[in-house]
Amino acid sequence: RIYVRNKGEQIMKKIFATKNLVLMAIFSALAAVLMLLEFPLPFIAPSFYEIDLSEIPVLIGSFIMGPVAGVIIEAVKILLTLLIRGTDTAYVGELANFIIGCCFIVPAGVIYKKNKTKKSALIGIATGTMLMAVAGVVINYAILIPFYVKAFGMPLDLILDMGAKINPLISNKWTFVLICVAPFNIVKGIIDSLITALVYKRISTFIKGIGNKK
Repeated sequence: RIYVRNKGEQIMKKIFATKNLVLMAIFSALAAVLMLLEFPLPFIAPSFYEIDLSEIPVLIGSFIMGPVAGVIIEAVKILLTLLIRGTDTAYVGELANFIIGCCFIVPAGVIYKKNKTKKSALIGIATGTMLMAVAGVVINYAILIPFYVKAFGMPLDLILDMGAKINPLISNKWTFVLICVAPFNIVKGIIDSLITALVYKRISTFIKGIGNKK
């Protein structure tokens, strides 16, 4: 028990080292800004589903500092966004965004931390993308869609009709989340992963260089 406690203390000290705190603040701020820049994917899902690139700084931070730091960055990102623009979903949408985001970055961070290779990174982001898609389906089906129907008076049939205009196979809530929401999050995961793959090495090398300068 003493060993486990000491190990945990060492991990926490490492996570909350001054350099890491600065990096988490920078990544959180960048993620919050990116979260404000949303755009729809009308060929996949109705226009009220909008994609943003805010998970890219979170994923990079998770790769550099570990999954715990990634969760912290994700949480601070949400808090900063709430401070900047508030909420129009009674915090339900923000909570869902946090959970779905963690389902993406935590598996990726855990797998990459165990073996820091390109192969592990690819396995991590692929795993994270699939878990994010599953989480998105479950959360939209059980929480988000019922919330929007009740809170905003948006008829479920209207939502389904909007989905059916994109894909005529949509006829109920299950087919909506499977055909619209799941691909939406998969495309989001792919975009975030590709951009991260393009910029991660440079950012990681730059940060390591700062730490080695005297």
